[in-house]
Amino acid sequence: MSQEILQELSSLLGNDHVITDDAERRYFTTDVYNSREMPLAVIRPGTVDELQEAARIALRNNIALVPRGGGASYTDGYLPVTSQSLLVETSRLNRIVEINDTDMYVTVEPAVTWERLDAALAKKKLRTPFWGPFSGLKATVGGSTSQNSASMGTGNYGLSAESVLSFDVVLGNGELLRTGSASISTSTPFFRWYGPDLTGLFTGDTGAMGIKARITLRLIQRPPKTGTASFGFDSFEGMSGGMSAVARLGVVADNYGLDPKLQQGQLTKTNTADATRAVWNVARGSSNPLEAASRLTRMALAGKRFFGGFSHSAHYVVEGHSSAEVKTKLKLVRETMRPHGAEIANTVPTVLRSMPFIPMYSVLGVKGERWVPLHGIMPFSRVGEFRRQLMNMYEENAGRMKELRVDKGAMFMTVSSNAFLYEPVFYWEDSRTVFHKRFMPQDYLKTLPEHDENPEGRALVAELRQKILDIFWQVGAIHLQVGKTYPYLRGRQPEAERLLREFKGGVDPNNLMNPGALGLGQS
Repeated sequence: MSQEILQELSSLLGNDHVITDDAERRYFTTDVYNSREMPLAVIRPGTVDELQEAARIALRNNIALVPRGGGASYTDGYLPVTSQSLLVETSRLNRIVEINDTDMYVTVEPAVTWERLDAALAKKKLRTPFWGPFSGLKATVGGSTSQNSASMGTGNYGLSAESVLSFDVVLGNGELLRTGSASISTSTPFFRWYGPDLTGLFTGDTGAMGIKARITLRLIQRPPKTGTASFGFDSFEGMSGGMSAVARLGVVADNYGLDPKLQQGQLTKTNTADATRAVWNVARGSSNPLEAASRLTRMALAGKRFFGGFSHSAHYVVEGHSSAEVKTKLKLVRETMRPHGAEIANTVPTVLRSMPFIPMYSVLGVKGERWVPLHGIMPFSRVGEFRRQLMNMYEENAGRMKELRVDKGAMFMTVSSNAFLYEPVFYWEDSRTVFHKRFMPQDYLKTLPEHDENPEGRALVAELRQKILDIFWQVGAIHLQVGKTYPYLRGRQPEAERLLREFKGGVDPNNLMNPGALGLGQS
């Protein structure tokens, strides 16, 4: 029967877009951290109509559909849990459908990357409020809105989901559902809320409720002015207290904190080409030659000493429509941060804002180690308790970690004015997977040492990840990129779980849309 299904799909999509080669299937079903079942095939629909028809073929044959975006996931989101699956590789669904600068929305197909979308909008001096994660060279709009993501614009505008107005979603029966104002026959996707928020039910679903065929995002005028500031801290407590205080102001566009490990990691690593491009972008982004010279001189004087000997650091970008607005916001940030830390050279946020979508260096450590993060978002009042339990856990396992060559680090961010994101990271010496060999920039990959198989270290990382998930749960943290890793249904209020399961059953009665995602529909 599988040959008949593959032949039907080949007739629909063309032989080149139904991939059955073992090596190709293994690559597409391996993420940053893990791999699971091999699907029957990887399929590449080129139009929304083809995606709908592929869903109908899958339904007739009781085959699961698992969507894959840009691939930079680490939570099993696009990994099939059954071999009776088709992996939907969305790269051909890559059209920018409409930029409506009158009604201020943009509609794209799911495989449009954030970098490409931002470049197209910049020509019209427009932007989406949330405008992408650091991985935006690879990360797609479809993947980010299916997983939820944070980074650029998160300080002012929250998560990717908060910039979405409407979805066109292919459901388990192959029908196309439109949400928001687009669901009205006489309207367009210009507004999200009209009664209950149907759009929200498809944000962060990892494709469990359907496959996104088009996404419409809100537009804003592109802020012409930016300013940056960085601060150093002698302790995590100083940094987290300062970051929380600044978040409450509601004036910061981008922010991120680094611990000692991450301060020396890939987020601050550039090669010659990257550095040259950063200098050019900083100069080009300055309002006049004097400002450009001043900014570049400060960066040169700071050199590699921009952390000033502090153990932790926090970095900020503010935006505005005038220099006065930017200066006022920076003044507020500095005054608020003064009791917590000291201002240091602002090289890191200046460079990163000049080239916000950085190459995927972080998929391996600076010494070629394997890498995997976790994260939790929690209220400011729970950060201290989480930190205490996490440090205790690390101390209890320090001997094993040293023996098995496992290291740790962390990155931090505040979301809007009311939440703290804590991202623990593991590095361990281990062999590369097919994902690393193919996904990473090849020139950079050649500069890194390779390591032997380390199954014991790998097992310890898996064990420690589970311990961290338990600590996150104890402090009431929630998660983006839920995939099949985070315990979405653990402790879920019964009525909430019942409604979620009933909604899943309504849009996907045969449990064929990414079974296992969100803990739903796994056979």
